[in-house]
Amino acid sequence: MNICVFLSAADLDDRYTGPAREFAELLAKGGHTLVWGGSDTGLMKVVADAAQQAGGRLVGVSVEFLAHKARPGCDEMITTGDLAERKAEMLARSDAIVIMVGGTGTLDEATEILELKKHGLHTKPVVLLNTAGFYDGLKQQFRRMEEEGFLPLPLTELVFFAEDGVSALAYLEEAAGIQ
Repeated sequence: MNICVFLSAADLDDRYTGPAREFAELLAKGGHTLVWGGSDTGLMKVVADAAQQAGGRLVGVSVEFLAHKARPGCDEMITTGDLAERKAEMLARSDAIVIMVGGTGTLDEATEILELKKHGLHTKPVVLLNTAGFYDGLKQQFRRMEEEGFLPLPLTELVFFAEDGVSALAYLEEAAGIQ
């Protein structure tokens, strides 16, 4: 399975890097491919390092203005013209999506992926990896949206909130019919 991971390229402390590293190792050991933003910095580097060291395949999708930060030695590296093309390419190359901690770019990616799913433009499983409660506020907001009628389908059909990498990968594999 090709698993797209949206996440930060910032340097973060171990409460975020540890769980991200664990997920990437599990992904690779499970025989899955990492599809990610292609950066060789921050949390993106941590995830790519862990997946590669565990024998995983890496497919990076960079963007022209960030190409100087692209990771060397990937199995495949694609460079797009802008961020919108990058998101579309990452979605097209993936079977499932995991959203890890991140800033406004990651939040933009998450909301677009969920909006596309809401409208039936993809049916891929989406996981928000809620490391250290990072997405607790967003989870609360989504619940309010659901309760007040803003979501046309149940929140559980839109996104799965995982507290750790083990449950995130288990959910994705179950959704894909992998035992």
